[in-house]
Amino acid sequence: MLKDFFTRKKYATIAVQAKTYKENPTEIKEIEDIGPVSNTSYDKIKDSRINPRQIIQDIIDEETFVEYDRDLEASNPLDFPDYNTKIAQAKEATKEKEAVITGEGDIKGERAIICVMNPNFMMGSMGTVVGEKITRAIEKAIEKKLPLIIFSASGGARMQEGILSLMQMAKTSAALARLDESGLLYISVLTDPTTGGVTASFAMLGDIVLAEPGALIGFAGPRVIEQTIKQKLPEGFQRAEFLLEKGFIDKIVKREDMKDTLSKIIRLHSRGGEVHG
Repeated sequence: MLKDFFTRKKYATIAVQAKTYKENPTEIKEIEDIGPVSNTSYDKIKDSRINPRQIIQDIIDEETFVEYDRDLEASNPLDFPDYNTKIAQAKEATKEKEAVITGEGDIKGERAIICVMNPNFMMGSMGTVVGEKITRAIEKAIEKKLPLIIFSASGGARMQEGILSLMQMAKTSAALARLDESGLLYISVLTDPTTGGVTASFAMLGDIVLAEPGALIGFAGPRVIEQTIKQKLPEGFQRAEFLLEKGFIDKIVKREDMKDTLSKIIRLHSRGGEVHG
């Protein structure tokens, strides 16, 4: 399950029996030449996840970012056991109040509304506050007639908020429908991982859908699908490259090329330099 994927330990502890041997200088030299042990596959996946503040720093022109709703933070509407503790731990670990940062800024001189999810805050899960912040950002885009960019990175709806978290799927989708009716541009950027209720709502509703290389994108996890359909999935299933081949996304963009790509798309969709549609 996705929860297991995000919370598994980096390293397994293996008990071994002590063994005495005579040191071989040649073997020691070979070990020294190898250098530090490479990251495990889990470490590589974790390191590839987006850091929302870093994304904003890399994408938005210097000193142009204005953050929205910074003081909005989660409560425990269903009095779910241990939820308050988990929120406190996430805040301490990330130094953020919720799993998404929203605001506006310039991208090579082009003004835009931007939302960036944080996969390190409770798996980037979407609760009522995440849904509210994204909806407010969409409404700001409509009000200011600006293009909208959302960087998704999430395990889906937040289970501790039950039906209230699932309602955010409809809420954000309805707001995006109003954005579309206003003729405004929405660029969705899928990063690793984008899954669950986020994929089933705003993440896949972009006018243009971009993805980072190798990003896991889907609804249920591959193991769940295999167990359900009793079939082996194709290699690379649910990865960005597979989805590009099948037409689910428009382009795979490396992180270092993202700012240039976004600015070109926004300029391409500009009309008279004032209204973006």
